[in-house]
Amino acid sequence: MNLLTAENISRSFTEKVLFEDVSLGISDTDRIGLIGVNGTGKSTLLKVLAGELSPDSGKVTKGNNVTIEYLPQNPVFDDGLSVLQNVIKDKKPKKENWNMEGEARSMLLKLGIEDPDGKPSILSGGQRKRASLVRALLADADILILDEPTNHLDSYMSEWLEGYLKSLRSALVMITHDRYFLDSVTNRIIELDKGKLYSYQGGYEKFLELKAEREEMALATERKLATLYRKDLEWMMRGARARSTKQKAHIDRFNELANRERPEKETELVMGSVSSRLGRTIIEINGISKSFGDKKLFEDFSYSFVKGDRVGIVGHNGCGKSTLLKTIIGQITPDAGSITIGQTVKIGYFSQENEEFDGKQRVIDSVKDIAEYIVTDEGHVTAAKMLERFLFEGGIQYEPIEKLSGGERRRLGLLHILMGAPNVLILDEPTNDLDIKTLSILEDYLDTFNGIVITVSHDRYFLDRVAARIFAFEEEGGKHLVRKYEGGYSDYYAKSGAVLGLFSAGSSEVKMPGSGKQDYDSMKENRNKKLKFTYAESKEFETIDDEIEKLEKRISELDEEIIKNASDYGKLNRLTLEKNELEEKLDFKMERWEYLNELKEKIDAQ
Repeated sequence: MNLLTAENISRSFTEKVLFEDVSLGISDTDRIGLIGVNGTGKSTLLKVLAGELSPDSGKVTKGNNVTIEYLPQNPVFDDGLSVLQNVIKDKKPKKENWNMEGEARSMLLKLGIEDPDGKPSILSGGQRKRASLVRALLADADILILDEPTNHLDSYMSEWLEGYLKSLRSALVMITHDRYFLDSVTNRIIELDKGKLYSYQGGYEKFLELKAEREEMALATERKLATLYRKDLEWMMRGARARSTKQKAHIDRFNELANRERPEKETELVMGSVSSRLGRTIIEINGISKSFGDKKLFEDFSYSFVKGDRVGIVGHNGCGKSTLLKTIIGQITPDAGSITIGQTVKIGYFSQENEEFDGKQRVIDSVKDIAEYIVTDEGHVTAAKMLERFLFEGGIQYEPIEKLSGGERRRLGLLHILMGAPNVLILDEPTNDLDIKTLSILEDYLDTFNGIVITVSHDRYFLDRVAARIFAFEEEGGKHLVRKYEGGYSDYYAKSGAVLGLFSAGSSEVKMPGSGKQDYDSMKENRNKKLKFTYAESKEFETIDDEIEKLEKRISELDEEIIKNASDYGKLNRLTLEKNELEEKLDFKMERWEYLNELKEKIDAQ
């Protein structure tokens, strides 16, 4: 049954056309994921569908008695009411004898809002979003419209939300950049691209397949039209005259071909690595601990980073992940232990907080202030070219920053970090407010990055894509530990031995890691899932034997050179340092080789 129809709607922001003459229907069985590059108008489209904004042209029609619940990106609260009162205000019970206040209170507590009776002013930005999410989920709506519901949720909460949304009977339209979430929850993807809407049946994986087919068909059609245009051009140049109806039609066709809209093939990002050389000592963490008051975050944590490390950090909200990053970079002093950072280490830190920009400054000037160009494997790449690669094309480079959307500013902030050519990238929730295309660009960049990557993220797809080792915040026997697991998020999930998913679908009960509560059925289901390589592991498995062979060969050559230069102390010292570095790298590669081959045996045995 059709619930809502948008017909030929358009909307502009200042001089920028966000979408033009687009149409969309929402039925009662739709689970729609809306995707597109930041700044293209996704949130504006949701506001128009929800009735929060009127279109510049066209109309939105909803069925009689159809109700809509809308979760905005930046929720507004009545400061005169408590958090709980804001959540349940004007909400109708879903069923008889339903204790809505009790369920709301329970959900708020489980989502990290410890004082539901307090005023909204005490909430952080993330807590306000989670409280607003509870309000939306409590509604008995026909259409649920959610703008970034997974932002500020840790991976455990995201898993719960998947189950909760799948259990609801409401139609769903949402923006999220969590690709596993899209694949699990949606049955239709709508892409907003250059002012047009494209609809694809299926989840995110099916969308990728269907989009590639659509683009290939469009390019094939364009090739045929281009051939026809060239023939017509030759005819016109021979001196065509509109002496007959037939010739006039031919000329009209030529004019249409000349002015046709040409499809653009999705550009593939090819970006060489941008980083500085790393010495032997990188970052050595020795027995650090940190508490705030009575709240312990981590205890006696040690780790020495080596070249090539790709570390993902996971744990529930508030456990201390960001604090660990800030302790590593020296913003926070540990209560005990020490951290040694090598002299050649150049850290690029991408924080959760958006970078402060001069709104009047032009986009390109802000990048040139950091570097006019950077040196990559492919040569010199200018600031303008780097901006293009991060989706700032054409005139937008010369716009003042104040005209950028929040997501575009976040993307620009990431580019600022990379333009500094760090050799250690520390990323705190980089997937927040970044669109899927930008995430793909970042992931492709990290494939070639020669330095170390340390990232906190709740995005399970991102962690599977880029991490080769997981640090997990866990509690055991009253101790707050940071445990190490080989592989990406899926490997960690399978090996952790505890269920990390945590709400049962449709319920507000949550079970957090270390609480001692376990869901046997979920554990059994997880164990029965087929093992497979992540994308990063697959690429690593293909090349690791050759890399080990090269390292062993070079170490053997260095042994011979050391013997020959035993009396040249300067050269001997340089050769010994190089050998020590390569042996350290070889140890890491051998550890990875053992893990990957063990995993391959398990995969083959399935």
